Amino acid sequence: MQDELKIACGVFAAKDLESRPVFSYIYWGLRAQNHRGHQSHGFLTYKDGKFHVHRNLDLVPKIKTSAIQEWFGRLPGNIGIGNVRYTTSGKCDEKSLIKGTQPVTATKNGSKVAISFNGNVVNTFQLRKEIDKKFHGFAYECDSDLICHKLLIELVKHKDLASAVKACMQEIEGAFSVAGITEKGDFFAFKDPHGIRPLCAGHSPDGSTYAFSSETVSLDINGFERDFELEPGELATVSENGFERQKLVSGYQKAFCAFEFAYFARPDSRFDDKYVYEVREEFGRNLVKENPAVVKNADIILSVPETGDDSALGVHEASGIRWERASRRHRYVTERAFLLLSKDRTLTIDRKINILASKVMGKRIIVTEDSIVRSDTTRVIVKKLRRMGAEKVYVFVTFPRIVGPCLYGIDMATYGQLIGSKHSTEEIAKIIGADAVCYQSLEGLVKATGFKQDELCMACLTGKYPTPLAQKIADVMKKRFSEGHEETGRLYEIEEASQTA
Repeated sequence: MQDELKIACGVFAAKDLESRPVFSYIYWGLRAQNHRGHQSHGFLTYKDGKFHVHRNLDLVPKIKTSAIQEWFGRLPGNIGIGNVRYTTSGKCDEKSLIKGTQPVTATKNGSKVAISFNGNVVNTFQLRKEIDKKFHGFAYECDSDLICHKLLIELVKHKDLASAVKACMQEIEGAFSVAGITEKGDFFAFKDPHGIRPLCAGHSPDGSTYAFSSETVSLDINGFERDFELEPGELATVSENGFERQKLVSGYQKAFCAFEFAYFARPDSRFDDKYVYEVREEFGRNLVKENPAVVKNADIILSVPETGDDSALGVHEASGIRWERASRRHRYVTERAFLLLSKDRTLTIDRKINILASKVMGKRIIVTEDSIVRSDTTRVIVKKLRRMGAEKVYVFVTFPRIVGPCLYGIDMATYGQLIGSKHSTEEIAKIIGADAVCYQSLEGLVKATGFKQDELCMACLTGKYPTPLAQKIADVMKKRFSEGHEETGRLYEIEEASQTA
């Protein structure tokens, strides 16, 4: 539960071949992905050449039985896309959040396109200049606007979906998993050439409805079967025959985000042939193998709920030490810590986690944590354990030490906010008040995922970014930071800095 990190978005989209309404599928698909975006949500459906849209701030709402027919009337159609969003591009004030809520649309000369998007664009300013030439007065609110307008420009130019998407893949740098609809009712999805963010496809058991989703849990909640994970640089469309797949670009290194396994994805989601919870359990077993001296000196295991639970089971299985279920999250304390002042943020974190003092007093404790980014959460929990009389506190962290920013859709975009970029492991332990901080090794992480090392994006761990402009920007950021320059925001959104890189 590290520091309330934000990821860009969650995507769900569906088409019913028998022309039945799809709103209920989109609704439940987004409810299953609320963990990927708390700031805003949106639904868009298509019927008879028209887009019908509902967008709002906060979580996907519960719908009262008495209001169901009203929602179906507001959002008719057999094709739909939806989105839950956190802000990793654009401004965070209420007005900007409303404008940046997805799905988004673009219109020009009778042509229209709507998209739902997960990821982050790196070459923001180059795209803005190009789009402004075609859409004078173009108002940029978030990356989805850039992708949507760029796609429409290419659709008008090429008159062909595959050619338009291919041009986007070649000219947009960053992470983008997209689902969309054209004014003709074409239903499609595609991934960037590196496949950084997840996007899978599935269908209903009777073969009448086809869907795209950021995570498999949204297929599960609708009773759909998972068919495949889109490949990097792949376009998938839906026709009367089901899915049609085209690999539009090749020659790029696959770079799937490793952080999905540690934190973002729900434990019951599946990437390729592994459920996320199985990977996290293996993370725990790895930490036991890598830290035998600490394990020998521990009495109990305590997890930071809930993303530390699966790794805690792995630590228990490999060590035989009791996993004491004495830490629980207050489920309805929902204030978002990153939106609060420092003092209030610390108090909110403290209130979110309940620890049973009698179970930890006098004990030597292994605390399982998914990651340490800013260290706010971990520091509060360690302090709380000390206050309750814990003799020793060892923090086992499943994700290796984060030393660099993410430019692909995770809101850790500056070096200054990352404790791991400024301090060694020993220094971090001292800062948070732990007797030791034990990070899982990079090798252990890779092996547990089932991916090859060169198939994962681990730029935040290694400083090696899969796309060229991102590498240049990160290098400029690092140099400026080391020289003591103040970090005023996301460097890829600062025009002079982006041009310098």
